[in-house]
Amino acid sequence: MKKILYLIVYAFFLCGCAGIENKKPNIILIFIDDMGWADLSCFGNVDAQTPNIDKLESEGICFEQFYVNSPICSPSRVAISTGTYPQRWNITSYLAHRDLNHERSMVNWLDPSAPMLARRLNNAGYATGHFGKWHMGGQRDVTDAPYINEYGFDKSLTNFEGMGAKLLPLTKDESGKVGQIWKKAEMLGKPFRWMQRSEITTGFIDSAVNFIDEAVKMQKPFYVNIWPDDVHSPYWPPFEEYGVAKASGKRGLYLAVLEAMDQQFGKLVDYIQTNNELRNNTLVLFCSDNGPELGAGRAGELKGYKTHLYEGGIRSSLIVWGPGFMSEKVQGTRNKRSVFSAIDLAPSLLEFTGTKSPDSFITDGECHIQTILGEANSSRKSPIFYSRPPDRKNYYNFKNLPDLAMREGDWKLLCDYDGSRPELYNIVNDPGESQNLAEVHVGRVEEMTQKVVSWYRSMPVLETEKHEASNQ
Repeated sequence: MKKILYLIVYAFFLCGCAGIENKKPNIILIFIDDMGWADLSCFGNVDAQTPNIDKLESEGICFEQFYVNSPICSPSRVAISTGTYPQRWNITSYLAHRDLNHERSMVNWLDPSAPMLARRLNNAGYATGHFGKWHMGGQRDVTDAPYINEYGFDKSLTNFEGMGAKLLPLTKDESGKVGQIWKKAEMLGKPFRWMQRSEITTGFIDSAVNFIDEAVKMQKPFYVNIWPDDVHSPYWPPFEEYGVAKASGKRGLYLAVLEAMDQQFGKLVDYIQTNNELRNNTLVLFCSDNGPELGAGRAGELKGYKTHLYEGGIRSSLIVWGPGFMSEKVQGTRNKRSVFSAIDLAPSLLEFTGTKSPDSFITDGECHIQTILGEANSSRKSPIFYSRPPDRKNYYNFKNLPDLAMREGDWKLLCDYDGSRPELYNIVNDPGESQNLAEVHVGRVEEMTQKVVSWYRSMPVLETEKHEASNQ
C-alpha cells in the first residue's frame, strides 16, 4: 500500500514539474517616448539618476547597438508592434490631423489587419494589455480610428493619441495653477479621466499590475505594453519641483520628468522582482521609440536627434531583464557587438513563446532570441533600412538632411532618394558619424546605395518628392 501511495505521489510530482517546465513565459514591453540613448544613468547620464530602471539593468543585459526602425513616434511604434517596416503601412511620420496626414501621403491609422505581435499571442492563449501612448490611430480630428482592442488586446488604457479608455493630462505650475493639455481629447472615446501628467505613468502601471494580477489568477500567460509619454514635451514634472526645474531651462525640466518617471516605475520593478512566480517567468524589454528632442535628452557621442537618420535619432538603449531565462554569467553585462532592431523583436518573441505563425504572416524581422537572452552575439543578416519622415528635410538646425539610410555590418550609408550625396561611415569605429568615407570606398557606396534605393522603391510610399517644396 505504501509503495502504491509513493508511486502516486511521485507521478503527481513529475506531472507538476512538467507543468511548470511547459508554462508559457510572460512578456512586458516598456517603450519610452523621446528618450535619448544616453539618458539612463546606467547608460552614462550623470545629470539625473534612474535607479529603478537601473535595477533591471543590474540583473539583465544592456544592448548598445540596438536600433528602432524610425526616428519618429508613430512609425517606430508600428515597427515594434508588427515586426515590419512601417513604410509597408504608409505610416512614415507622426500621425496628425487628416489634412496633414493626406498631405504627407499617409493613412490615418494602422491597418487592423497588420501582423500584430499582440494578436498572435492573444490567439495563442495570452492575456494581452496595452497601457500608455498608442499613436497608431485616433488623434487630433481622427475620431473614427479602430479601437486598440481591434489590434489584438484584451484591455487598454491610453492617452490623447488613441481610441478607448484613457487618462488625460492636467498640468500644475509652481504657483499651483492647474491647466489642461489637448482639451479636445475627450472626443476620442470614453471613459476618460483627467489627472496630473506627472502622475499618469503611475496610472498606467497601476492598471497594468491589476491586469497582470487577473491574468495570474486565470493562470494565463500575459503580454503587456507599458508605453508612457513622460519625457515627450511639454515637460511637466511634479509641481513641487517645477519651479526649480524650470529655472534650469528645457534640459532641467526634462531631467526632472525623467527622474519622476523612474520613480513611478519603482512600483512595477519591485512588483516583478519580488514576486517569485513573476521573477522567474517574465521577460522585460525596455527601450525608447526614437532619439531625444533637441535641448532635452541626449544621445552621448552619437550624432543627431529625433527625426534624424543619424545614430542619435535611431539608436535606442535596450535593456532586457529575465533572470529565469538568463544564465548568471550574463546578468548585469553589456552587449556591444550585436546589431539588431525593433522589427526583430516580434519574430524573436514568437519563437520565445513557441507561437507559430501562418505561412502568410508578413515579417521583415529576424529571430534573435538567443542574443536577447545572452546565449549568443549574433547580428542581423539583412541590412536595416530607413527613410526619413517626409516632413523633416530640415530640422533641429540640420539642413538638407539625407532621405535614406541603412546599416549593414560595421557600415552605415546615408543618401538621397536617388542615391545622390552619399555619406558612408564605419559606425563601429566612428559612432559619431564624423568621417565620411564615401570617396574612399566607392565600390561599397555603389553596392549599398543600390540596396537602399531598391528597398525604398519596393515600399508603397513613393510620393515624397512632391512634399519637398513644403520642407524647405
